[in-house]
Amino acid sequence: MRSVIAGISAALLSIGAASAQTATSPPVEDFKPSSVNQPGQQYPQVNSQGYARFRIVAPDAKAVKVSLGLGGRGGTVLAKAPDGSWVGTSEGPLDEGFHYYHLTVDGGTFNDPGALNYYGSTRWESGIEIPAHDADFYAMKNVPHGNVQQILFPSPSTGTQRRAFVYTPPGYDAAKAARYPVLYLQHGWGEDETAWSNQGHANLILDNLIAARQAKPFIIVMTYGMTNDIKPGAPGGLASFDIRPFQTVLVNELIPYVDTHFHTVTDPAHRAMAGLSMGGFETKLIAPKNLDTFGYIGLLSGGTISLEDVTGTPGFKDKVKLVFVSFGSRELDRARPNLPPGAPPSDPRANAAALKAAGINSVFYVSQNTAHEFLTWRRSLREMAPLLFRD
Repeated sequence: MRSVIAGISAALLSIGAASAQTATSPPVEDFKPSSVNQPGQQYPQVNSQGYARFRIVAPDAKAVKVSLGLGGRGGTVLAKAPDGSWVGTSEGPLDEGFHYYHLTVDGGTFNDPGALNYYGSTRWESGIEIPAHDADFYAMKNVPHGNVQQILFPSPSTGTQRRAFVYTPPGYDAAKAARYPVLYLQHGWGEDETAWSNQGHANLILDNLIAARQAKPFIIVMTYGMTNDIKPGAPGGLASFDIRPFQTVLVNELIPYVDTHFHTVTDPAHRAMAGLSMGGFETKLIAPKNLDTFGYIGLLSGGTISLEDVTGTPGFKDKVKLVFVSFGSRELDRARPNLPPGAPPSDPRANAAALKAAGINSVFYVSQNTAHEFLTWRRSLREMAPLLFRD
């Protein structure tokens, strides 16, 4: 439970955070509209160095600020131009990849009318893409594409119909007799079941890996992790989080629904659970207790699995086929990445090495020059997917 609370806290501190780099020379004036702008909108813009430029039309406003900026600097303050618009450029280059942000206009919180919106931080936030040097692995290419579909499944335990998104790989509909492994992939705190396909491009990553014959075709199921009911400052706060309701939804309701409505292989050797941040902590709480359901475990900026965790879980060494743990390099620069208050020091690298020395298939991956953000998790999925469901 303390691990879950730590995961929520880490996500709260990190969602929407940008680079901790210091300011450099003045930006090169080669700014172009962000790739995730609303149709026809020229702002926000990004340049070849990773600077972001914003323009907001608010002629009667007294002050406009963008939440996105260099780490710890509090965002980017815009200045009023003669035409009544507000314009500003980030103090320095931002980390490559996707970032959430919002506007503060005269004390009120608003989204940028020029940017597309993404669900994060428990609300629909504006999004911006800082072009990544390695973006090719999640680019939309001329390759066979899978399908992402919405499903609604009954949840007797909650008395509701719940939603999930399911990625089926290229050729799924034509191969009626084929059966596929399944990855249950969880979002982070403050996000929902749309995150991995919208912000994470999980479908495009798998399309490209499958086309390159670097990963086996498999299904991905993404559902809401029941995390947004917990809000800091509410009665009970983060300590009131309880994994059991979501475990019931996932293991007893969603998985049986998927197995009866999709062409799946239904043994643990063909089923994985992974998640980013809060979703990783959910994975750590659920998967080891359900080793007859999940044979693969992935924590993406979502904590670590120690040798003590393994020895305290009967059957772990024999049943788990892969433990994949990843972080952004900037996360590891912190003295205590994603650890609960009062917990003893724990080195994720050392834990991964200890598992490997004990004969467990343990893989540790570090995304260079990224923090608690989606490029870390996109890269992590790219690295993890080829390791899943090997014969």
